[in-house]
Amino acid sequence: MSFVKKHLILQLMNFTKVINKIFILPACLLMVISLNAQNSISTQNLSGKNINTITTAVPFLLISPDSRSGAMGDVGVAIKPDANSTHWNPAKLAFIDDSKDMGFSMSYSPWLRALVNDINLAYLTGYKKLDRNSAVGVSLRYFSLGNITFTDNFGATIRDFKPNEFSLDGCYSRKLSSNFSAGLSARYIYSNLTGGTNVGGADTKPGQSVSTDLSLYYVTNEFKVAEKKADVAIGMNISNIGAKMAYTDNADRDFIPTNLRLGTAFNMEIDEFNEFTFAFDANKLLVPTQPVYQQENGTVVYGPDGSPIIFSGRNPNVGVASGIFGSFGDAPGNVIIDDNGNTVDVEDGSRFVEELNEINLSVGMEYLYSQLFAVRAGYFHEHPTKGNRRFLSLGAGVRYNVLELDLSYLLALTQQSPLANTLRFSLKFNFGDDGSNEESSI
Repeated sequence: MSFVKKHLILQLMNFTKVINKIFILPACLLMVISLNAQNSISTQNLSGKNINTITTAVPFLLISPDSRSGAMGDVGVAIKPDANSTHWNPAKLAFIDDSKDMGFSMSYSPWLRALVNDINLAYLTGYKKLDRNSAVGVSLRYFSLGNITFTDNFGATIRDFKPNEFSLDGCYSRKLSSNFSAGLSARYIYSNLTGGTNVGGADTKPGQSVSTDLSLYYVTNEFKVAEKKADVAIGMNISNIGAKMAYTDNADRDFIPTNLRLGTAFNMEIDEFNEFTFAFDANKLLVPTQPVYQQENGTVVYGPDGSPIIFSGRNPNVGVASGIFGSFGDAPGNVIIDDNGNTVDVEDGSRFVEELNEINLSVGMEYLYSQLFAVRAGYFHEHPTKGNRRFLSLGAGVRYNVLELDLSYLLALTQQSPLANTLRFSLKFNFGDDGSNEESSI
């Protein structure tokens, strides 16, 4: 399998847009390969629309780490809190049932099994209630990319290396009222993709960064729907607000995946044994969209300063704050290129449409029986020009005393998707003040 990944690296050196189809592994490797490919500019087309996937460093931070949300189409910002709220919305931790004084969760997922067999994501997280109004949490995420063989231009082996990335988080959550809470997280990120191997004539190093999450959570008072108890929750999390990352001393620094997640969840208790949750999330990366550069006869035109001239869109080489605020209006739209390879116009209204296409949508459902058994399903949608991740997900959970076991399975809706048949496993423990767990968080 190392041959497959070595082949991917070689292909990426010449075709950086392969990242649009595979998402995680090539996106990570792109941070290294871009040392020689920064000026490799091309425009791909899908049914008359330009493919313009947004790429960042350390995209593993966006992978759904746990089986519960993984089974619900990657919704999580507003569903009922549990130990994995440290990822989805730290503000929810303050609303964990007071009978659960502390808890932790362990999750594992073999990743991209349709591509290679030695990539995996592990996630360990836990929380502690400080009092009825506040809680703290910690988490560790570890992403292993298996084994890669580095070779020189003549095919001779330089070394074998196992790329890996991890993040370490700490968060604090507090109720600001009986219905509303806020959360703050701090995160250290480490990404070692080459082990210091010289790539393309450049010495490489591990990428490092720090970031923060800002999150809010609101849940209504209980009300009646057809004489059944119900409530609605709303959540927001702006995650990975932090410094850019570089893998060499002389390369441009890359954005980490700052992400805005908004969502809502409707919870209904049918009777003392049956409960339903219906949830919806929307996500948008708050990093610059790649512009479309001016072309003449199929060749990119460069200005006096040696930089390519932007035909539509905005300069992506900006600061973190500018990247966040500018991300809401920097899409270049559908650029029209004539038969001679010249950029001539931008389709009317396509800039706004592309901004909408950058929003990923998730819907999920959870049925809980007697606080003991859960069945879940969901759907995730990403526009074809922005990565084309579309899948259904299914899962189940069971509780025994303080122990909860969750499983999820992903069914890809696109052909030859590397995400096809993804499995996730999660094991959760919840402990009350007296050592018991009175209510499950499945």
